[in-house]
Amino acid sequence: MSTTSTTFGTGVILTVTPNPSLDRTYEVPALERGEVIRASGERMDPGGKGVNVSRAVAAAGRRTVAVLPLGGAPGALVADLLDAQGIEVAPVPVAGATRSNIALAESDGVLTKINAPGPELSAEEQELLLEAVREQSRDADWIACCGSLPRGLAPSWYADVVARAHAGGARIALDTSGRALLEALRERPDVVKPNAEELAEAVGRPLVTVGDALKAAEELRDMGAQAVLASLGADGQLLVEDEGAWFASARVDTVRSNVGAGDSSLAGFLIAGGSGPKALASAVAHGAAAVQLPGSVMPTPADLDPTAVTVTDRVPVDRELTEPVS
Repeated sequence: MSTTSTTFGTGVILTVTPNPSLDRTYEVPALERGEVIRASGERMDPGGKGVNVSRAVAAAGRRTVAVLPLGGAPGALVADLLDAQGIEVAPVPVAGATRSNIALAESDGVLTKINAPGPELSAEEQELLLEAVREQSRDADWIACCGSLPRGLAPSWYADVVARAHAGGARIALDTSGRALLEALRERPDVVKPNAEELAEAVGRPLVTVGDALKAAEELRDMGAQAVLASLGADGQLLVEDEGAWFASARVDTVRSNVGAGDSSLAGFLIAGGSGPKALASAVAHGAAAVQLPGSVMPTPADLDPTAVTVTDRVPVDRELTEPVS
């Protein structure tokens, strides 16, 4: 079926970004090692997966609160940039400086990223971060926990957040990978959002077809995830939950940058309710719009083209992935 409308909720979407960043994106003709490259454009944005989800939620006109540790001059700039975008910031002051990342976007769509490690959080700062999540989650419709963990946080940190959130009655969307993802599954997050590489890593085997991805998503549900929203790059997205499985894809005319596209997709999924084919259609529409914008610009409703999105419950299990994961 073709989906042409999106349903929006009304609650606050809280995001948690344990390792935020200040992102600088440069558009370059081509990347040549050892040469002086003149950028044709540049942007500076607040970064981190949860931060990007908040930015996309705010661009859609919804209220969002971003919980994140911030330190030094880069941290202060991140807070200012978020405030300018209408995002409520719940900062946790830390001693270390917030990391600065660089992205080089070539004219053919290839993106090269240099991500700094970020500061190491002390035991006291870790507890302050958990407490900030608890305080801000009272009115949250969803809590989106996203990204890598900074130095100092144990792989079980996200599992602790999921457990505390569920104890308070909140729903959790988790976008992380590796051991942090696997440990959090035992607390049954409401939805997890791996990409193809993260999905393959979680189940320990290659993904060659959409059917392989579907089986891997079902295994993540067996391991504890209540729903799986899997991004398969240019091929589309899968949603697997109790009510069934759906596959969605979208027409994309020109790819400018995929920075934050997955985060925009998760935002689209959550603002459309966080379950079912309509939410999947919203996720794909937001992701498709994001890749056609420069840097990590988040799409507004005017950028979306729901008519370009197709959703079906007939998952094309035999379709080979454009970019198989070995």
